[in-house]
Amino acid sequence: MSHADLKELAYRNQNGLEVTLLWDPHSDGVCVEVIDQLDGNAFRLPVAGQLALDAFRHPYAFAPSHEHHGDRVPQWASAD
Repeated sequence: MSHADLKELAYRNQNGLEVTLLWDPHSDGVCVEVIDQLDGNAFRLPVAGQLALDAFRHPYAFAPSHEHHGDRVPQWASAD
């Protein structure tokens, strides 16, 4: 999913946390991109279309948990 191909469907910025709901018209895939401006962590999370708004509202609930990171979501590189 190239970032240039993605269409922004929704965006919010609260307390240094940027959350963007993105749609790829070529694959019809949806993802949520999260950027934590306070600590620099960022990740992009592919989600099912019917869960897109829930994931946009609560992205950390949809992010995979990794015990070795405690309750922090690991940083993932965006697939550009």
